Amino acid sequence: MSPWLRIILYLLAAPVLGGLLAGVDRRITARMQSRRGPPILQPFYDVMKLWQKENIVVRRSQNFYIVFFLVLAVFTGALFFAGADLLLVIFALTLAAIFFVLGAYKASSPYSFVGAERELLLMMAYEPMVLLTAVGMYMATKSFQVETIAKHPSVLALSLPGIFLGFLYTLEIKFRKSPFDISCSHHAHQELVRGITTEFSGRALAMIEIAHWYETVFLLGWVYLFFASWPWLGISVSILVFVLMIFVDNVCARLKWQAALKSAWAVAAVLGFGNILVLTLLR
Repeated sequence: MSPWLRIILYLLAAPVLGGLLAGVDRRITARMQSRRGPPILQPFYDVMKLWQKENIVVRRSQNFYIVFFLVLAVFTGALFFAGADLLLVIFALTLAAIFFVLGAYKASSPYSFVGAERELLLMMAYEPMVLLTAVGMYMATKSFQVETIAKHPSVLALSLPGIFLGFLYTLEIKFRKSPFDISCSHHAHQELVRGITTEFSGRALAMIEIAHWYETVFLLGWVYLFFASWPWLGISVSILVFVLMIFVDNVCARLKWQAALKSAWAVAAVLGFGNILVLTLLR
């Protein structure tokens, strides 16, 4: 399949698949809490309703950053599925998160300000492991190109078990799920004020949700990359990882930011750097 066809497929299918995954997330969470839960299509209903609502802002420029957050979130996934350089993908991912934080800062609300501060702390927590994941894949395949990594004949998770487990830990942070939902919770079981998204409404909030859908598909695609030589295994593991994220979200209490930061760095040092050190010694 050509890169352009993969990009078009991602642009069209990712928001649909991401919205469905969000609906499944809500449904499984409700069942784990002994509730019936909303219909699977509820995230789409919510976004359509938000898109029709009046856009109330503290400062007009705050939505400017959210537009760029959405564009860069889409751009990140498009680069990944086009088979581009993994380091460029990570740069685009980080830039998207920065625009999200800037939008919260611009709102000048104490709630969004605290949420933005916590989001920056979470970025500090997961970035080392994300970079180590790229380095580990390069050491295993001798390339940073996603397309080349996907064509590697062996299952990368076998040579990068520490990297894979560390990346799963990072996913829980990136999905903003417990115990790491300190900047923004996607569910009402933690707080009434949603931190970084408190001052966003209407179309801006709808764009944030759509950006999260694109990010979800991209991140699960990265999980698939560890098993790309066996496509069906990769798809199965990606689904299992998504269910695991939901399970952890519902059985774990929120950590303080100090514990979240220290634990993420410890995982990166022990699992990520340790795996790279072993690969270096074996070569």
